[in-house]
Amino acid sequence: MDSPSPVHLSKQWVTRRLSLCLFFVFLSQCCRIALANSTYLIGLGSYDITGPAADVNMMGYANAEQTVSGVHFRLRARTFIVAEPDGKRIVFVNIDACMASQLVTLKVLERLKSRYGDLYNEQNLAISGIHTHAGPGGYLQYVVYIITSLGFVRQSFDAIVDGIEKSIVQAHEGLRPGNIFVNKGELLEASINRSPSAYLNNPPEERSRYKYDVDKDMTLLKFVDLEWGPVGSFNWFATHGTSMSRTNSLISGDNKGAAARFMEDWFEQIDTLEMSKRMHSEYRNQPNSIPRRVSSMLPDQQEDELMKLASVFQSPGGMTSDSSLSVTKRVRSSFKSSNRPSFVAAFCQSNCGDVSPNVLGTFCIDTGLPCDFNHSTCNGKNELCYGRGPGYPDEFNSTYIIGDRQFKKAVELFHSASEQLKGKVDFRHTYLDFSKLEVTVTSNGLGANQETVKTCPAAMGFAFAAGTTDGPGAFDFKQGDDQGNPFWKLVRDVLKMPSKEQISCQHPKPILLDTGEMTQPYAWAPSILPIQILRIGQLVILSVPGEFTTMAGRRLRDAVKAVLINAGNREFDENTHVVLAGLTNTYSQYVTTFEEYQIQRYEGASTLYGPHTLSAYTQEFKKLATALVSGTIVQQGPQPPDLLDKQLSLVPPVVVDLTPIGVKFGEIRTDVPQSSSYRKGDKVAVSFWSACPRNDLMTEGTFSLVEALDDTRTWIPAYDDDDFCLLFQWSRPARLSGVSHATIEWSIPETAVPGVYRISHFGCAKSIFGSMHHFSGSSSAFVVL
Repeated sequence: MDSPSPVHLSKQWVTRRLSLCLFFVFLSQCCRIALANSTYLIGLGSYDITGPAADVNMMGYANAEQTVSGVHFRLRARTFIVAEPDGKRIVFVNIDACMASQLVTLKVLERLKSRYGDLYNEQNLAISGIHTHAGPGGYLQYVVYIITSLGFVRQSFDAIVDGIEKSIVQAHEGLRPGNIFVNKGELLEASINRSPSAYLNNPPEERSRYKYDVDKDMTLLKFVDLEWGPVGSFNWFATHGTSMSRTNSLISGDNKGAAARFMEDWFEQIDTLEMSKRMHSEYRNQPNSIPRRVSSMLPDQQEDELMKLASVFQSPGGMTSDSSLSVTKRVRSSFKSSNRPSFVAAFCQSNCGDVSPNVLGTFCIDTGLPCDFNHSTCNGKNELCYGRGPGYPDEFNSTYIIGDRQFKKAVELFHSASEQLKGKVDFRHTYLDFSKLEVTVTSNGLGANQETVKTCPAAMGFAFAAGTTDGPGAFDFKQGDDQGNPFWKLVRDVLKMPSKEQISCQHPKPILLDTGEMTQPYAWAPSILPIQILRIGQLVILSVPGEFTTMAGRRLRDAVKAVLINAGNREFDENTHVVLAGLTNTYSQYVTTFEEYQIQRYEGASTLYGPHTLSAYTQEFKKLATALVSGTIVQQGPQPPDLLDKQLSLVPPVVVDLTPIGVKFGEIRTDVPQSSSYRKGDKVAVSFWSACPRNDLMTEGTFSLVEALDDTRTWIPAYDDDDFCLLFQWSRPARLSGVSHATIEWSIPETAVPGVYRISHFGCAKSIFGSMHHFSGSSSAFVVL
């Protein structure tokens, strides 16, 4: 073939350059049109933060015996970024964890700085926990929060930091023109006040302003991409993550994590309705996924044919090939449309301090009678008083119900959201030393006479050890104790005797642990805390590093809103939305009102910095709000410590995984019965010879899988670790044994399609020499009718 002439090459070059220029002009024009029709750039992301599924104490109940041994469903970090096209931006991360951690926040900021410079920083980044009490602990940096986890747990910490970073990267790379809509509505039957005697100590005239003794409002944001339409939803609603009890040992996002999964699955299913007619026949949850020849038969004939089909696959076994992990892809990837962004739904926490999801009330487990009103005891014992969820006595059912109620309210608000957010994106942030803040307060909490007081170094009261009706404590502690106990004071003094000044400052709290003045081997409690305001148009988010009670949250929101409205710049009015994002950026336990503090229920005893803690927050947030509306800069204050290098850990490593002689990892230990069939609502359980889940966290993967046989006799993923109906339970026959079992239990949902199924397990084993190898195994086939 002859070579092209120089003239011909020159014409080609000119033509290509001209085409390229025209393309970029067209693209630029499209971008200008898109931006003209949008208010903001929006991006959303989501990533797995599940952490170690074995041997690690759970964070929340401070129960040393509550050690992880499997997965109910996986934990995730969900992020939204909102930016003005040529202006400021904010990033909000909601994590399926008990709370945020100062150390996690510091390390995420370091990673973001290495990626993006100063684009994302402590000023415009918020990381907020949903307050599940069913996630691995050991990721906070202060001693008091990692005692029961036997110190720092690097796997827990790394999983959360990695997942947050990746979710932010997803959101950043997905920034596109879009709009945001806000809606608000009342959700009943998902929350009650667990410390009503303390709430009643608030002034009657203040209580009379509110219909309920907890906040029943949900505030929701709907994110709409200009090209793809709705791409996400974040909401704030106050209820504790304690539907799962202190005896649970399976990792779970509790009611808020469940609600997020329900909504994400709901949207993906309705969004891909037309596509699902084709795809679901190949994957799951549609009648036409039954092999075509079988689906044309009568029901009795279908049953016979399915049983014959299942008998062909009665051959369970184990595999020890790394290639077996290729089938652990998440089931939800099967639903994803080609290039469409995945829908992200987050159910964020608010002022949940005294709010419980156990809505049936509190009862004595020995008599069945209601607990004592003032102290939540039963014949003087706090450990007998428990709150009951709506699915009592099944905590999984209670978790489902409270999650489902939040999900349904969110869908309702999502459908009817019509108020568009418009206006600036802005933020203010500062660090404060809460151990010694000067605060101007009224002399009696509400009167006109002012005086200057101080907050105190952190301390926890006797009622802290009593726990709550969601998770009672032990020994002879009780809520409402404003005196203390001589014996426990002697025990306290061995650790650290509080000074007279500290006792006076914390009054009427009797100090059990003087954590703010305990520094060995390093700090027991934080003193430097972040406070932050994020703004998106007429929505303002107050990021607080603790659990505010209902009335404490109301007072703070009202105070900030008054500053915004009274600024006189017409950017804010009575329709301004102010939400409180609890457990954000770090953790410092509870914040009650001055009046609730006097009662010394659990929340008051856990208000670290004394009776004027809320007044300090209110004073400093008003300063931030003033700076926000005036456009002035806020001093950053003292930097919090980075204690990563000081962390200690007593959690032993995985030494070796073993199986009985002649048995391979992944082989069946207990199979489904031969020629078995099940119906919707039944439970199917299979047990495998397994290995410690800490060897591989299966991030963005799964330990357990239900697979369905399609009409080409190919096994297709149907349910995995992210499904509420599938439980992965891991156990050892002895505490120090290298032998372990994995039991996978599938509660067949009503949406399951009749057909042939099997259950598979994936894991990773550690040899005596330290090498790792992955394995998998599958049960015999069985029929769902």
